[in-house]
Amino acid sequence: MPLPSELIRKVTGLMLLLAGLLLLASELRGDPAPAASDTPQFQNAHVTTQTLQGSLSDQIERWAATSTKPRWLGYAVTGVSGEQGTCCSNSPNNGGNYCGARALEDNDHAVRVNSSTATSGTVKLEGAGEMAVMSRAEAGKIVRIREFSTDCPADAGGLDVLWLDGVAPADSVAFLQSIVLRNASAEDYGESLGKNALVALALHADASADHALQSFVSVDRPEWLRQETAFWLAAVRGAPGFSTLQKMAQSDPSDDVRAHVSFALSVSKEPAALTEMIRLAREDLSPRVRGQALFWLAQKAGTKAESAITGAIQNDPDTEVKKKAVFALSQMPKDEGVPRLIEVAQTNKNPEVRKQAMFWLGQSQDPRALAFFEKILAP
Repeated sequence: MPLPSELIRKVTGLMLLLAGLLLLASELRGDPAPAASDTPQFQNAHVTTQTLQGSLSDQIERWAATSTKPRWLGYAVTGVSGEQGTCCSNSPNNGGNYCGARALEDNDHAVRVNSSTATSGTVKLEGAGEMAVMSRAEAGKIVRIREFSTDCPADAGGLDVLWLDGVAPADSVAFLQSIVLRNASAEDYGESLGKNALVALALHADASADHALQSFVSVDRPEWLRQETAFWLAAVRGAPGFSTLQKMAQSDPSDDVRAHVSFALSVSKEPAALTEMIRLAREDLSPRVRGQALFWLAQKAGTKAESAITGAIQNDPDTEVKKKAVFALSQMPKDEGVPRLIEVAQTNKNPEVRKQAMFWLGQSQDPRALAFFEKILAP
């Protein structure tokens, strides 16, 4: 028997009311907001979604200007696949390695870059190439930029989140580039908004990021910006990044910047990076740069590196560079470094260089070094 229309309306109304109550309870508990395929699973957040209309920079600036209390705005772009390991961190606040929801309000924000030549403790993120770019505003201005894979859940700390759909990667790069340049003169650049934006920009897969990064290394930019950019060119920008880095190595007027470039080259996966490091070690006009290049060559090791290091010990006109080259030998694998140190200690004509080789042999605690000392000290 069919239900009366009035009863149907009452049942329908009760169902809608129940659904609304369940949604409200979910928000109060801080449950993850429903998400599209490229939207992070937000926790402890009140999420509103909009489609971008007009200029990304203009919309974010207007949104920030009306932010009387802290809140976040985010959107998704394609990131450099597999390079940003931000689901996990190695934070003293967490007592070591921690993997879980990305805490947007956490001040510890370190991007881990996967590279066999980068520092230890790096994490490679497997999964989607989509990256969330988040801006935090308070008191009418943007104060922080964060980025993480959209595979990672994100904890907004109970704040409002505005999520924008339809953001073009090139528009995101242009927005972040403006943030970097606006904050390039910051004295405390270590945790500056400009540095946050630089990292997020470098992790964009779009080719426009390469052009933006190139604009950061012109000689009229602050040295900190050129140095930071050099690292990201090497770490995540592949062949285009190496091409820019090579030009910096050959033409940047700052010894400090070129010394930093020698480190960046050691991180690069491009085969020609080793050749450029060797050129720096042999030909750079600054003894400091040559010494730094030798040090990072030792970390790479290999036959080509050994040749450049021993060549510096024999031929570099600066004694301090020779001593740094001896130290570089001590950093090589012992099977390669110790025999070369013994040879230097026995045959080099410079007494300071021989003394340095003896010192590092003593530090090695290698049986071959002990045998060498016994031989020269025997009555």
